Formats: sequence, structure tokens, C-alpha cells
Amino acid sequence: MSKIEFSTRQKESIIPKIQQYFEQEMDQDIGQFDAEFLLDFFTEQIGAYYYNQGLQDAQAVIQNSLGNISEAIEEIEKPTD
Repeated sequence: MSKIEFSTRQKESIIPKIQQYFEQEMDQDIGQFDAEFLLDFFTEQIGAYYYNQGLQDAQAVIQNSLGNISEAIEEIEKPTD
């Protein structure tokens, strides 16, 4: 499996959310470096769980879509002897 990495732009969007969470929920101010370090830690340690769940969700959507396609094909089949 390839390493989970966020682009600079994505990190610039995520890091303030981490800082805001700490400020609002834990009444603590953390700097950008600490927030980025925390993001990297969670990405390395927990990211695979979210990634795998996303794959399972995508697979379920695809299987459902294939089921719908199969039903649609059956509906337009012509009768044979």
C-alpha cells in the first residue's frame, strides 16, 4: 500500500481545524508545528483505517450499481424459445 500523504494545500486546510478543535474543545492553544505533527501522527497511525473504510464504502456503491445494471439488463432482455 502506498503511503497516505496530504498535499500542502490540504494540510493548510486541515491544520487550522486541528488548532480550532484544541482551542474550542480542550481550551488549549497549539501552534502550527504541533498541529502538523499531530496530523502526521494520526495519518501514519490511523489513516489506513479511514482509507480502508473509504474503499469498503466505494466497493459497496459499485456493487449496488452493478446490481442495478444487471436488473436493467434483465428488464430489456427479449424472450427466447
